[in-house]
Amino acid sequence: MVTASHNKFSDNGIKVFAAGGRKLTDADEKRIEAELHFLLSQESDAPAADGGVGVVIRRSDAVSLYVEHLVGLFGEGSLAGLRIVIDTANGAMSNVASLVLGRLGADVIVMNDAPNGTNINDGCGATFPQGLCEFISGTGTGVSVDLGFAYDGDGDRVIAVDENGHIVDGDRLIALSVADRRELNTLTDDTVVVTVMANLGFHQAMRDAGVKVVTTAVGDRYVLDAMESGNFVLGGEQSGHIIHRDLATTGDGLLASIVLAQFVRRRLQDGLKFSKLASEALHTFPQVLKNVQVAVRPNDVAALLSAEIAHEEANLGDHGRVLVRSSGTEPLIRVMVEADSLEQANEVADRLVAVALAKCVEPQS
Repeated sequence: MVTASHNKFSDNGIKVFAAGGRKLTDADEKRIEAELHFLLSQESDAPAADGGVGVVIRRSDAVSLYVEHLVGLFGEGSLAGLRIVIDTANGAMSNVASLVLGRLGADVIVMNDAPNGTNINDGCGATFPQGLCEFISGTGTGVSVDLGFAYDGDGDRVIAVDENGHIVDGDRLIALSVADRRELNTLTDDTVVVTVMANLGFHQAMRDAGVKVVTTAVGDRYVLDAMESGNFVLGGEQSGHIIHRDLATTGDGLLASIVLAQFVRRRLQDGLKFSKLASEALHTFPQVLKNVQVAVRPNDVAALLSAEIAHEEANLGDHGRVLVRSSGTEPLIRVMVEADSLEQANEVADRLVAVALAKCVEPQS
């Protein structure tokens, strides 16, 4: 897949899937990259002499197969009566999401569904859901809807918006999916898999509900690895990657949104709107994310700042947490703090950023 995920078009790269539709392992990615760099370094572009070349298989019906798969999975009419607004980020979902949701019976309004090669994720989609919020809240057209979904460019993540125009992030969507599956008795071993970025409030809500939480490193591939290791069916990330492993082999934003929409539809029949479901799913702690630009990413920045992190965590106690890590894709140190108040979270984050600057950026004497 040629994709920039949720980023601008100029960040396009190549995503390679393994057999069975799964993401490659880190080791496989490094091996392929090494072989590619070697081939690009050679002057000759002659084909392999031993015949060790691949085969191109073209499927002009891939989109229709995907549409029919989802319609068959959930059933025509399963979203009847719902009015849904979707922001397809001028990306992969532009010509697919409205078709599928419509076949399932929903009344669909579409935004940002005119890709031109450069406008993908440009102020729209899962990373910029403000336009969708304004549309639904009434500062756009004032159309009354039940819920909205914003997908990212390649469609593997989704963020929701309630009927009042308020964002419902991945943590709440996962919590609602937990409630949905427990109601249907399909949550394996009463366990859900999330990353270290999941809000402290999510963990508290799951503990109160008697649900076990498995935590992984950031990245949906690590979530899926843990799900497969434990034979769990539900996992995801705060950013909107949600995996239903019994329904798909990787994150699928459209599929995840359909699962949620069906749950919302059932609750609406009981008189409960999406906003109430989302607000009661969990109590989130104010979260602050700050980045520190570095020339070279430290191998273990958490160890480098271990004393300072331990000090801040001791002060926060059970009312907050600290996570300091290197970005997996950029020369950045990421500082995340959760606390009882936004002011306190900012103060803690600022102190840790100052230490990171001193130890990782400024020259040491």
